[in-house]
Amino acid sequence: MQELKIKGIYKHFKGDYYLVEDVAKDSETQEEFVVYRKLYEDCGLWIRPKKMFLSEVDHEKYPNVTQKYRFELQDIPSKKRQK
Repeated sequence: MQELKIKGIYKHFKGDYYLVEDVAKDSETQEEFVVYRKLYEDCGLWIRPKKMFLSEVDHEKYPNVTQKYRFELQDIPSKKRQK
């Protein structure tokens, strides 16, 4: 299973981008949830079980998807000029 990077930008296998804000725990079950923000439209805040967030794409259901994981961390270089 891949590791989760807080404040990392992730690409969903269907193409949109999300910012991981933090991880929260359910007070009753202690299950961990990823708190993440859409980086499009209303920039809404969402949660999803951490295990599901980090899971692999179901390639039987989505045979044409090339991305391995449901959400994959992106390496986005700075556009700042080097001095």
